[in-house]
Amino acid sequence: MSLTPLFTTPLPPLPSINRTTLSSTTNAAAAANFPPLPDKLALLLDKSNSIHHLLQIHAAVLRHGLHQHHILNFKLQRSYSSLGRLDYSLALFNRTLNPIIFFYTSVINAHALRGLSQEALFIYTRMLFEGVQPNEFTFSSILKSCSLEHGKMIHSEVIKLGFDSDLYVKTGLVDLYARGGDILSARLVFERMLEKSLVSLTTMLACYAKHGKLEEARFLFDGMVKKDVVCWNVMIDGYAQHGMPNEALVLFRLMLAAKARPNEITILAVLSACGQLGALESGRWLHSYIENNDIQVNVRVATALIDMYSKCGSLEDARLVFDRIRYKDVVAWNSMIIGYALHGFSRDALELFHEMCRIGLGPTDITFIGVLGACGHAGLIEEGWSFFNAMRDVYEIEPKIEHYGCVVNLLGRAGRLEEAYELVMNMKIEPDPILWGALLGACRNLYSSFQHVAAKGNWEGVAKIRTLMKDSGVQKEPGCNSIEVSNRVHEFLAGDLKHPKSKEIYMMLEEMNAWLKAHGYTPQTDIVLHDIGDVQKEQSLEVHSEKLALAYGLISTQPNR
Repeated sequence: MSLTPLFTTPLPPLPSINRTTLSSTTNAAAAANFPPLPDKLALLLDKSNSIHHLLQIHAAVLRHGLHQHHILNFKLQRSYSSLGRLDYSLALFNRTLNPIIFFYTSVINAHALRGLSQEALFIYTRMLFEGVQPNEFTFSSILKSCSLEHGKMIHSEVIKLGFDSDLYVKTGLVDLYARGGDILSARLVFERMLEKSLVSLTTMLACYAKHGKLEEARFLFDGMVKKDVVCWNVMIDGYAQHGMPNEALVLFRLMLAAKARPNEITILAVLSACGQLGALESGRWLHSYIENNDIQVNVRVATALIDMYSKCGSLEDARLVFDRIRYKDVVAWNSMIIGYALHGFSRDALELFHEMCRIGLGPTDITFIGVLGACGHAGLIEEGWSFFNAMRDVYEIEPKIEHYGCVVNLLGRAGRLEEAYELVMNMKIEPDPILWGALLGACRNLYSSFQHVAAKGNWEGVAKIRTLMKDSGVQKEPGCNSIEVSNRVHEFLAGDLKHPKSKEIYMMLEEMNAWLKAHGYTPQTDIVLHDIGDVQKEQSLEVHSEKLALAYGLISTQPNR
């Protein structure tokens, strides 16, 4: 079997014979006869930072017959993986005679880090078949990406071989069960750890936060003696992702007070919280903080800013950020299109969509949610149908249930309820409760009947409609209004007494109501859909959540501010 050289170089031209070149040639020949020491090659491998350089070292290893040198082979394999050439690393591993545990662990870890769990598991199985016993580093590596089912089997191997007390292996097991949603097992492994590192604490914290166990997460977080930026990010993002944006902002302020330096992940979570609350001033302050603290405004951060400004109602700020993005990806375009659609600027949304297509950027399913929403706001029925059909016919995007919901809303706004109903009934996918809710919302008959019956004073009819709503599972959420004062958002329900400054708020409310009556204001009691007297109706309007928020704003800010 003939071997084809992997690396070939042209022969250098013959030098003219003189003393200088003769001396150089003699030295070169001597160097060729005395190959570089493995230690020197190993040092070069440790310092190698490019594939080109690594290939040159590999060539020297082959040329001097050192290709089965364990240390050099291991370092080559690891270096190829770290420089993104997992294929070279694996090929080298497969050519290694009788690889020891360190080789197996390295290649398993390289696959696990890239999410190639099946390949990592295959190599792990091959290792066991070859009679090579795993060590703690092997277990830590294979646990990084394996499924819960396979992880449980590996857990039994961990116990069998006596590695269940190793800190790194136990942390890997906590992460395994956390990723698989088995919070009980994750907690059990965690609580049995005799020693808990910052990594293991953060892993358990992330498990709680990811699965919405925010009380348990906060208890663990508050008990941590040392907190790095990852811990703060996990807790802040947990609040933001599970509908507790106020708590996210409060914790962010505590983070700054603790002199912890936020990074991009922190910023993304806090911007999300600001958007959920509509806390424009807090969002603007954060934008200023980003610019003044050398945090890079890359496309991810810029897109989060666009989303925040859009949700806070400041489309001008959102567009300014959008226009400053040098290289816009489709997510940035989607965010701006949806921002326009959300506030009824339908033409702007559609113009932006056409501009995106003109520059050759293909829309995604998220793009069409914004586009169909824009058509719904503007009553563009034919355009909406055209976009919906183009999803599958032109862009090869299969409509999801959200897109059907947008079309149902579009048709419902135009009073074309039969078409909306036929669309739902002829869908290829099963309608979910949200889609049925959209259809019910499109009808608007229930609430319209409610108002019509109440306006006529037919309270018996109102009671029947209330019963019908209750029996059908329709629940009306209590009205809530919020106000942002000094970068803090305060929420109020009608007749709310939970605020610490309730006494001062209600005193201001009395002043406001007295001022309104003195200037001829008459409450619209007909909008109160309850069978009570006019006096009681006026009283219920006087403690409306919007008035409470306004009263708090008046007592909390200086005049003319």
